[in-house]
Amino acid sequence: MFGKSPGYQYQSLSQRESNPASAGLFVATESFVQSHHHKGHSFDYIPKIADNDFTDTSQGWVSWICNIIVTFLVYISTFITFPLSGWFVLKTVPNYQRIVVFRLGRVRPPKGPGVVLILPLIDQWQRVDLRTRAFNIPPCQVTTRDGGIVAVGADIQFRIWSPVMSVVSIQDLNASTRLTAQNAMTHSLAKKTVREIQTERVKLEEYLGIDINELTRPWGLETDRVELTVGAVLKAPEGGPSGPFIMPPSVPGLEGLAGPIQQLAMHFLGNSGPPQPEIVDSLSFTDELASVPAALAPAAGAKAVSVEELLGAVRLLLSDTLVSRVGACFQFLLTSTDGQLHNYYVDLSQGAGAAGPGSPAQEADVILSLSDEDLLAMFQGSLRPFAAYTSGRLKVQGDLKTAMKLEELIKLLRQ
Repeated sequence: MFGKSPGYQYQSLSQRESNPASAGLFVATESFVQSHHHKGHSFDYIPKIADNDFTDTSQGWVSWICNIIVTFLVYISTFITFPLSGWFVLKTVPNYQRIVVFRLGRVRPPKGPGVVLILPLIDQWQRVDLRTRAFNIPPCQVTTRDGGIVAVGADIQFRIWSPVMSVVSIQDLNASTRLTAQNAMTHSLAKKTVREIQTERVKLEEYLGIDINELTRPWGLETDRVELTVGAVLKAPEGGPSGPFIMPPSVPGLEGLAGPIQQLAMHFLGNSGPPQPEIVDSLSFTDELASVPAALAPAAGAKAVSVEELLGAVRLLLSDTLVSRVGACFQFLLTSTDGQLHNYYVDLSQGAGAAGPGSPAQEADVILSLSDEDLLAMFQGSLRPFAAYTSGRLKVQGDLKTAMKLEELIKLLRQ
């Protein structure tokens, strides 16, 4: 996909001068073009540099004779003083590097690997590393086609396939590649919707890699891999053909973490509820925090379940097996509708377990503060612990990982 295109010709930028210029003695007259673009500047005299064609067509005959004479004298001087000059003219090049040489200001084919000869005084050289490099584009705000704003970053891996082009065509390789990749990412994702960015990330990574590769190919670079990092949705998209979009709420205390870490925490905190049916064609906002769904609400005329009845059902499920699986003591600080505070506990740390009103005999591992209605809704399955926690209606004091063990009791109570 990202291989070098056959027959690719480097298109150099046009160069203009306000004053008329002449070819002179050191530039071939037939290769000098007067209008707008002319040879003799930069590496315009190498028309097929991508094909490793280093034929110099702009050098005049006087310059060619001078180059031969100077090069011959340097070779003779190096040979006469060889034992001493060998320390300065011989360079060792590993397999993953090449040396780009400019002899009397004109580029030569790359040298290496192995031991290469660098002539003193007339050769200027630069090492080029061919190994894969990587850089990170920090998350930036991207305005999507449907009016949403998403924080998106990327990890880019690239390598140099043409050492000469990477030296003669660009000055700051890393900074230019980073800026080009960021602009290409922003321009490409601005044409997509929020849903497409999150659901078609693999395809977008492939297309973005092709776009970056086409822009950096004239620099001798080749993009190997692009990995997008989709962060939070900063602004919900407007209603359109793509349908409404549900933004996951931020987890208190985890706002500064990266998107994948937040999603992992949301997975652990939100998988205690029953599996939700998959919706393909349309999505709608459901306020599960404000009210209980009608399917899970008590039937008309039925007596509402109290906290004491819930504890009675919990006592019937206590066993040594459950204690061995949980191994923690929970204390519930419940606030009733009239504003009174009640204490309850579920001790699953020793014996066969215990549950009841008041405080536990030992210090609780986790203290959960919520209303009695929210507690009943969580144990009945109409309110997910994740939704209550992210909204602030459930407050956890203690180890969050230990609090998640209460999920074993909730699952057992629903069966």
